[in-house]
Amino acid sequence: MKTKLSLLAVALLFAFTTVQAENEITIGVIQYDLSDIDKSFKDLHDQGFGSCEINYRSNTLTKEFAEQVKAASKKHQIKVTTVVGVPGSKSVWNFRQGPATIGLVPTEERAEKIKVYHEMIDFCAMADIPAMHSHFGFIPEDPSSAQYKDFIKVMQDLANYAKERNVMIYFETGQETPTTLIRAIKDIGTGNVFINCDLANLLMYGKANSLDAVKLFGPLIKEFHAKDGKYPDPNNPYELGAEVPIPTGEVNFPAVIAELKKQGFKGAVTIECELNGTRHDYVVKTRKYLQELLDK
Repeated sequence: MKTKLSLLAVALLFAFTTVQAENEITIGVIQYDLSDIDKSFKDLHDQGFGSCEINYRSNTLTKEFAEQVKAASKKHQIKVTTVVGVPGSKSVWNFRQGPATIGLVPTEERAEKIKVYHEMIDFCAMADIPAMHSHFGFIPEDPSSAQYKDFIKVMQDLANYAKERNVMIYFETGQETPTTLIRAIKDIGTGNVFINCDLANLLMYGKANSLDAVKLFGPLIKEFHAKDGKYPDPNNPYELGAEVPIPTGEVNFPAVIAELKKQGFKGAVTIECELNGTRHDYVVKTRKYLQELLDK
């Protein structure tokens, strides 16, 4: 009897541990180098990461590569959470030209961008990746405007294309206020559109305090970009605020991590580093910092 009870206890402990492993928050990075995905995923595992996003590269997202990603993911226990990309040859990351060049709000290059988004979605379906995400543009504030209604229709078509393939779409935050983004997702209404919450972008675009945005978005958030930054300079309101290393900016990471744990968030916190310098050292150091906050 004791032996049976012991075996049952072990089985229950194993099951509980497995559930914990599946439900825990992972820390990841954006994987830019796709040349040897098996080696890249091994390196990530050895460095203590549990997930990654795959950065879009043209002429790369093939069926063969999808099989390589699935095999490397299983072998090295690295969960691929999204394919990320912002298509378009004319995107300008500032307040002067950004609204007319980024994402699917502007009509110029829209068809070409949608073709790339379809490619990203198709790859997600082939590689068993749950979502793709992007910056889809400066969503108009006025929901009664023709531009807003046009954008919603375009996003509905794209979201339905993804839904037919069991893929989710995430808006990466930045170009709009939290309320505008929540309204747009509600108006798209396909049920497979959520948020990748870039904590620094909310500040750098001057749209929200990160902690307040996390509280507003709540369960719409499926993933985070761990990045730090500052509000735009009042003396230069034409440029985004500066990105700075974590935790030297205005993102309150301890408070944000505490809030997402309070909300029961069970996704990935993905380090995004767009700064020059020793990127490898930075992401390793930042992973340790974030893990310490998660363990508190």
